[in-house]
Amino acid sequence: MLRTLLQQVPYFTPDDIDAFELLWQKRVQLRRYDFLIRQGQVEQGLYLVTSGALRIYYPLPDEEICVGFGYPNTLLVSFPSFVDASPSAYYIQALKKSELLGISKQDFVQLMERRPNIRRFWYQELEKALVGKIEREVDLLLPEPEQRLQRVWQRSPHLFQHIPKKYIASYLRMSPETLSRLKYKS
Repeated sequence: MLRTLLQQVPYFTPDDIDAFELLWQKRVQLRRYDFLIRQGQVEQGLYLVTSGALRIYYPLPDEEICVGFGYPNTLLVSFPSFVDASPSAYYIQALKKSELLGISKQDFVQLMERRPNIRRFWYQELEKALVGKIEREVDLLLPEPEQRLQRVWQRSPHLFQHIPKKYIASYLRMSPETLSRLKYKS
């Protein structure tokens, strides 16, 4: 599966693919509600979700706020912790049985230093993530729940196939009841 995904990156050479694939050695299997990372732990790896669904959330005293999701063929990490080796402010939890492949931060950084195409790939992934975070920020500033839902539906309809609605409601900063009353307009 990883090789198939890597072969879709047009500028990866066969050597890039071989080198990258070789280092994704950590296999993680999580049961429903198991944690990949807990608040306070330092993120040591980058993960590719091969099956299942996970949520990234920030805990508050009265609620848990979903800030992102992982589902098949997505990269997943507690990003601030990964970048600066600080304790994670977030939890990453499986919403159903999930399998992931991981690469250590050290191996990933060394590979980027040796292979410009891997570095280019990472920068493009970071750019996509930044655009996604800016879009999410706009979503959260919209006063009408219908507008927030519509924007997410148009941008990421696959979320509704992989993620339970109560977590999508949290992500959209609305109650599950409000989400259930709203209609998706595709």
